[in-house]
Parts: sequence; C-alpha cells; structure tokens
Amino acid sequence: MDNVSRSERSRNAIIQAALAIIARDGPGRLTLDAIAREGGLSKGGVMHQFRTKEAVLKTLLENQVEFFENFSRDYLASAGADGKEPQLAAQIAVQRKAISEPHSVAFGLLGALAENPALLSGLRETDAGKVEAIRAEATDPDLATLRLFAAKGLALSTMMGICSLSEADLERLFDRLLDNTQWPAAAKEHSTGRRVANKKTD
Repeated sequence: MDNVSRSERSRNAIIQAALAIIARDGPGRLTLDAIAREGGLSKGGVMHQFRTKEAVLKTLLENQVEFFENFSRDYLASAGADGKEPQLAAQIAVQRKAISEPHSVAFGLLGALAENPALLSGLRETDAGKVEAIRAEATDPDLATLRLFAAKGLALSTMMGICSLSEADLERLFDRLLDNTQWPAAAKEHSTGRRVANKKTD
C-alpha cells in the first residue's frame, strides 16, 4: 500500500472512531487518546493526521455538510427540480435522512457543534441561503418556513433522544410535510397550475 493510500486509510479510521465515540459516549468524551484506543491506532498516528481534537471536529462537520449537500443534490435530480417547491422538499428529505443514519451523520454533526459552537457561524449563513431559496419559490412563504422548521424540530429532537414519537409516527409526519396536497396554499397553487396546463392542451 502506498503512502497516500495508507494515510487516507488512517484518516478514515480516525473519523470512524470519533463518530463511534460521539454516538456511544457523547462529544464530551472525545479526546485524541480515546480516538487512538477506539481505532486501534497510536496517539502519534492520530496526531500525524489531526493535531488537535478541534481539527477532528472540523473535519467531521465538513464531512457531514458535504454528505447532506450531496444528498440534497441527488434528491433534486431524482425528484425533478420542476416539481412544486422542490427546495423545500429536498430540505425536508434531508432532515428525514439525518435521523435514518444516526451513527454516521447525525451524531457527527451534533458532536462537532456541541464541542465547538463557533462552527455554527458558517452553518447559519448556509441555512439562511436555503431558507431564502425556499421562501422565494413558495406560494405561501411563511407556511413553507413552518414546514421546514417542523422537519428540523422532528430531526433534532430525535437526534437528541428526547422525541417520544415512534418510527411509524415520524414516517407519517415526514410524509405529510412532503405532501403539498396536505397544505392549502400549496395544494391550491398545484390545482391552479394543473387547470392552466389542461386548458393549454384543450
């Protein structure tokens, strides 16, 4: 195995070890020593890749942000960006995805933010851009915003372990958040657009 491949393998082992520690013990137990023990590595090997715990957390956050961005892009590509309120649908789907993979994605994100709140600043800017895009495409911007943050609330409470809803309840609620026919303003716009399209084909 060449040096580049060996380095990449060690880096991935460190990330997976950090995720496992955060998921099992919480972010407060994440240390370079703990990562070394969890990953079966020497502390020197860990520090060769990451000089500090903060560097590990920053990489965790970057990986999770990239994961969500790729998922959102793939969702839009498969669902079609010409549907009603596609940006809203994609972001609701992202929240649903976050709680379906708690050990790899959600805990990494929460762990990084819990240990280093300063990382929130960049996320706030990114989130603000997403909210702006969702409101711009919506018939009722406030309703679209409420649907988005309802999805965020469901995801966050589930990731924190304080959600009392069953998996079936969560699935049903996410289905409803994604279904424009369940929301008067969106359903009305969908119906109006369909009538206009029908008239054009008559």
